[in-house]
Amino acid sequence: MQCCASCIGDRGLRKYIISDKSKATGTCSYCGTANELLIDPADLRNYFELLINIYSRNEKGKPLVEWFKKDWGLFMHPVMDVVHSKELLADILDDVQISRENFVPSELCHSERLNIWGKLKDELMHKNRFFPQTNINEDERLEYLLDHLLLSSDEAIESWYRARIQPSEEMYPIEKMGAPPKRLASQGRANPAGIPYLYLASTPETAVSEIRPHTGEYASVANFLVPKELKLVDLRNPRSTVSPFLLSDENEVALLRGDIEFLVHLGNELTRPVLPHAAAIDYIPSQYICEFIKRYGYHGVMYESSVGDGVNIAIFDSSNAVAGTVQRFWVSRVSVEVEN
Repeated sequence: MQCCASCIGDRGLRKYIISDKSKATGTCSYCGTANELLIDPADLRNYFELLINIYSRNEKGKPLVEWFKKDWGLFMHPVMDVVHSKELLADILDDVQISRENFVPSELCHSERLNIWGKLKDELMHKNRFFPQTNINEDERLEYLLDHLLLSSDEAIESWYRARIQPSEEMYPIEKMGAPPKRLASQGRANPAGIPYLYLASTPETAVSEIRPHTGEYASVANFLVPKELKLVDLRNPRSTVSPFLLSDENEVALLRGDIEFLVHLGNELTRPVLPHAAAIDYIPSQYICEFIKRYGYHGVMYESSVGDGVNIAIFDSSNAVAGTVQRFWVSRVSVEVEN
């Protein structure tokens, strides 16, 4: 029986561990994925034992595989349900019994980072805008966590899109499709007013959705090339982005597990829908996050679209993206979903 990176679903294991230890390519015995680097499950035992150490046995808890799915986004392949995940974990550890027991996170996993972020948000929005007293990076922890969210070059997308509603049937020229001039730059999810960032989407459809068009309007859509070498912080899904297997210290793994919920909230700040009349206040936390990220030398941030199926990036310096050509799209239909 041989496993692969797809059935486990951790990018650190795939890029640095399985790629180094694998001696064959073929179809995985557990998830059935073809043309994968294969590895003996026992070769992953040391890495999983370190991860298991941050959980404690407790009859009122949950099986380890359920914690791994929830906390780290592991075993998320469609084939890897709880039963199949337990089978693989038992083979990795050579221990069937442990996959049947219940666990809870240990006390080492406690973190106050999310509470501190809640206090900082309230202060930024309603008390102190430019000189907040709450320090989210007092121990330089946030700076450290950003390194775990760095988008790897092999996952980067080169072609991105930006859309503008046309006032007529005439397309905008490419020189009018970049970031707006400083004096005309309104506030956005990532940028304060007067500080223009370049917002791009992974598909033309997502780019058009982001500008909230009406049926029957025309939109100019330009494509931009974004070099894979740019340092982008990936806030789409921190649970799957960070890798506990790249750490060698149990306390570090526990701290990372404690901070994951905080990282998820950072991503949500850039994704959650904001009503236009409340944008001046509600955008402040996400603008602060991006300002912090920019301060430490990153070129931009990637986040899920709240209106489309694709993803977005905000590039802090628009000169880091190369403009291409412009196409015209007609908005044939706008879909609305409601909930009671």
